[in-house]
Amino acid sequence: MLTVEKIGGTSMTAFADVLDNIIFHGREGAKLYNRVFVVSAYANVTNWLLENKKTGAPGVYHHITQGQEFSQPLQDVATQLKELNKQYEPLGLDLAVADAFIQQRIDQAQTYLESLVNVLASGYVNSVNILQAAREILASIGEAHSAFNSVNILQNRGVHATLVDLSGFDDAQPLTIDERIRQAFTDIDFPRTICIATGYTKGTEGIMREFDRGYSEVTFSKIAVAVRPQEAIIHKEYHLSSADPNLVGVDQCHPIGFTNYDVADQLADVGMEAIHPKASKPLEINAIDLRIKNTFEPEHPGTLITRDYISPTKRIEVITGTEKVTIIDIHDPLMVGAAGFDLNLMQVFFDLGVSYIFKATSANSISLLIWEKDLKPQLVAALEAKYENVTVQPAALVCLIGSNIDEPGLLARAAGALADAGINIRSAGFALRKVNIQFIVGREDYKTAIIALNQALG
Repeated sequence: MLTVEKIGGTSMTAFADVLDNIIFHGREGAKLYNRVFVVSAYANVTNWLLENKKTGAPGVYHHITQGQEFSQPLQDVATQLKELNKQYEPLGLDLAVADAFIQQRIDQAQTYLESLVNVLASGYVNSVNILQAAREILASIGEAHSAFNSVNILQNRGVHATLVDLSGFDDAQPLTIDERIRQAFTDIDFPRTICIATGYTKGTEGIMREFDRGYSEVTFSKIAVAVRPQEAIIHKEYHLSSADPNLVGVDQCHPIGFTNYDVADQLADVGMEAIHPKASKPLEINAIDLRIKNTFEPEHPGTLITRDYISPTKRIEVITGTEKVTIIDIHDPLMVGAAGFDLNLMQVFFDLGVSYIFKATSANSISLLIWEKDLKPQLVAALEAKYENVTVQPAALVCLIGSNIDEPGLLARAAGALADAGINIRSAGFALRKVNIQFIVGREDYKTAIIALNQALG
């Protein structure tokens, strides 16, 4: 059957395991083919080019935004990429060919970027659009590097492999992302080749403008919609588990066998992404099943996510959450009975581009939970200027998530487990469909809360 499979950066870095556990595992001859692999850049490469996703440490892009000389930092990245290439020579990579490819791509990118910087310096253009273009160019390098290497290694091992470079470096056609993908795959004979596609796709709308660092999963999703595989697969470095094994212990959790796209969205909303929510929607709409597999446990079937799955028994599928959130409470005696009060409050959040994760109301107050990184001074200032009392506190969110958890007494059991652990619930709530019961607790109680809920309900 035709599959479209996404391989993440950490897995790509361990490419020997990718070969053994994904590409060649239990396959030979014609069984190797009829697969499209969408690859991320090797681990940390996009961090070097843009900025560190977790710490914010600057990469080459920072030099451009600050009007600094960027050519040497970019060439330093080329040197780092060639050092990476050496790791894959024992797997069959032709080092001279691979080094020449990435040097040419870096040099070509430098030419484009120098032109953009010169235009930016003129002061006649919108800097936002120019910088966005620079960001797109830099991002595309990492995936082109890993995809080229993968094809080279496979070809040198006697496998028919096709490079599908969606970065459009030598293509001036004004194509949308979807148009470029459809054009790239039109004439491919899937049963006779392995396709290796770049996780970055060039398009007139700019894939990073809307999705930023989630772009590789968007490419993966759009390719799946274009070629209509029997299954889409994401290979990660871990199982999608019932709880975080680093918190509760490996023996106290288990991989999730089956779930649905609604649950996947709930997980993404608290930062536990099975797939980027904007990438999952096209799969869900087109009824394409998604499987999440652990690269390092190839025999395990992983988690199958479908559109219509409902657990046949009432059970919690995942206990998860985050401690990287802040709760904002707005108290105002004029709120009670005032039509549109909530609308005006939401306008403040909308104007500053801040989305909330959780919301609870009473007669005179509204509590909202947001990501800590979105707590902007302008937001607090705007709220304090409009409302009588604004309270901001660090917090943690713990969740009970599942496709069929509407069970009498579950809320009481969960609250009891937290109380027995000495944890005070600051706020709680769930929507009518009851796929996600949420508790707001003190940040210092996060780990204890996850463990207590897992022991009582997992």
